Amino acid sequence: MTETVPAPTVDAATRREVAPGVIVIPDHRVPLVPNIGIVLGEHTALVIDTGMGPKNGAAVLRAAQEVAGDRQLILTLTHFHPEHGYGAAQFKGKAQIVYNRAQGEDLAAKGPGYLEMFCGMAPEIATALEGTELVEADTLYDGAQYKIDLGGRTVFLRNWGMAHTRGDQIVWVPDAGVLFTGDLAEEKTFPIFPWFPPDDTDIDAANWIKALQDCAALGPKVVVPGHGEIGGIEIVDEVRHYIEAVGAQVSAARTSGKDDEAIVAELDPKIRADHPEWHFPEWIGFAIRYHIDTLK
Repeated sequence: MTETVPAPTVDAATRREVAPGVIVIPDHRVPLVPNIGIVLGEHTALVIDTGMGPKNGAAVLRAAQEVAGDRQLILTLTHFHPEHGYGAAQFKGKAQIVYNRAQGEDLAAKGPGYLEMFCGMAPEIATALEGTELVEADTLYDGAQYKIDLGGRTVFLRNWGMAHTRGDQIVWVPDAGVLFTGDLAEEKTFPIFPWFPPDDTDIDAANWIKALQDCAALGPKVVVPGHGEIGGIEIVDEVRHYIEAVGAQVSAARTSGKDDEAIVAELDPKIRADHPEWHFPEWIGFAIRYHIDTLK
């Protein structure tokens, strides 16, 4: 039987200014709804993520237009996963769409498969994704960093290569000290390891840790995670410590001679107990199995 889940609807009427000219449409802890950003400059506004599907994308576009006034719009995504960017078609022709090259490649290669997978999760999700069109970027950038001048304010798009996906991207607003992490860091949420062999195994925990270390080194005053409550640098640090700890525990269990299933059976409940307030513990097992595989 298909599970009933909350409709993944972005509440675009709810907006919070986390720093001057930096606005967040919060996720309200609704599953498969991301925190969405709008960053204002003098002549341009940057939109960060769209939510899932045409209706959410259209709602975010309207909100961005209301906030931005006559400013030009740029849209970027933190990564290619459906809840973050499958409303981008609504921005086509109304905003310049910017992805890093790995994001664009992920979307082209995996986007249709992820769309089919998410539609099969629940009727509410299928409804949200009905009519989804996957669109290419107007600008694909190469390299680790891309600078955008919004007019009196510069923002930086930064990526490290494969981590949570092949093209994870942060958005750093240095004059405001605001960092949008995407799903590199989620607040009180078990990190999502999309470890789906043989279909998708593009994860690199060591590089993910490096990305989080670099994020912390920026010294952000405000961290807007991919999902969860807005906070500070502790969000980044907690996710990094979790990934490091799971890797160390799996390595120790493997050294003691336990087989794969015994490792999962032992560590999954222990990790749940260590993080009683965290959301979506179903992702623990995927992280354990990823780390088991890296040791083979």
